[in-house]
Amino acid sequence: MALLRAETIVAAFRDRFRPEAKPEVYRAPGRVNLIGEHTDYNLGYVFPIALEMACYVAIAPSGSGMLRGYSKDFDAEFSIPVDSIRDAQPRRDWTDYVIGVARELVKDNIRIEGADMLIHSEVPVGSGLSSSAALEVATAVALLGSQDLKRLEIALLAQRAEIQFAGVPCGIMDQYTAVFGKEGAAIQIDCKSLEHEYVPLPPDVAIIAVNSMVKHELGASAYHQRVKECGAAVEAIQAIDADVKSLRDVSPEFFVEVQERIPAIPRQRARHVVYETQRVLDFAKAARAQDLHEMGKLFVASHRSMQYDYEISCEEIDFLVDTAIKLPGVYGSRMTGGGFGGCTVNLVAPGSVAEFGSRLGAAYQERYGKRPAFYDCRPAAGAGRVS
Repeated sequence: MALLRAETIVAAFRDRFRPEAKPEVYRAPGRVNLIGEHTDYNLGYVFPIALEMACYVAIAPSGSGMLRGYSKDFDAEFSIPVDSIRDAQPRRDWTDYVIGVARELVKDNIRIEGADMLIHSEVPVGSGLSSSAALEVATAVALLGSQDLKRLEIALLAQRAEIQFAGVPCGIMDQYTAVFGKEGAAIQIDCKSLEHEYVPLPPDVAIIAVNSMVKHELGASAYHQRVKECGAAVEAIQAIDADVKSLRDVSPEFFVEVQERIPAIPRQRARHVVYETQRVLDFAKAARAQDLHEMGKLFVASHRSMQYDYEISCEEIDFLVDTAIKLPGVYGSRMTGGGFGGCTVNLVAPGSVAEFGSRLGAAYQERYGKRPAFYDCRPAAGAGRVS
């Protein structure tokens, strides 16, 4: 499938730029996080899978001294002299993810030559499936080409681009998953040590993401606010134990001891992060044991925590979760991604997938007048060149 997509993208590249060009094609996947939401920037554990849905970049040298990029999805183009990339300023649109990565490469003394790039992504924007990290990592591997850079360094560089240039204080999960994805397995990532292990998933379950087709504007500002609130919780706990550097350092038992010393709102946020980090470990244990019922219970507990303690859900997402968990063959459902819209992720018995889609889609359309999109999420490989 990736090869077929690459052929289509090469043809689009030649139509857009030069008919005689022989571009290389690179891809980086989106991701769905199975559990461990908003724990990454608190240095906890996360448990994502990389997706077959990916961002593709076709690139060929131009000899022009310009880095030129065209997004097939936005039908928009940018152009910047390669010798001015270091001093580039954000434009507050999709180009920030591309130029930001190029800027980080230049800052790391990696040479960028003039080139044309055509970008096409299958990862829906605003869905909570990490379209931005897929674009960043695909751009990074395309611009690097044959130049050597360790895979962890690629993930960290892409994260820096999003934080420092695009202005989003994200954790490492999305970029890490885009780099280290593996077919057939989830990735348990330790966001403190930046180490990971692959965890095989039970073979008799389908992972279905459901796109609510809404993204409330509150999301961006609330994300920044949650980061600050978690920081406030850490400051309050440090007055009791100076060794606590992040919420990752707080066990559930210790949180019970100190929670009354934390201001009310930061306490709620901390409660979610502390117990969500533990849920990741419990989920990994259940996955190894192929205990789908326990995995489903942890899904629902995670969603309730996001709904009530972290307060990042919304009416449409809650409706999808509440409706899904009543359907036959559904083990569990939860919101995934940043919040305030986007997708839910669901564990469904393979034989129940068709009925799940039909009944949930009809219920959602009846309530909100729009049809949700359904994605069959199968663990896929991380970023690289398409052969």
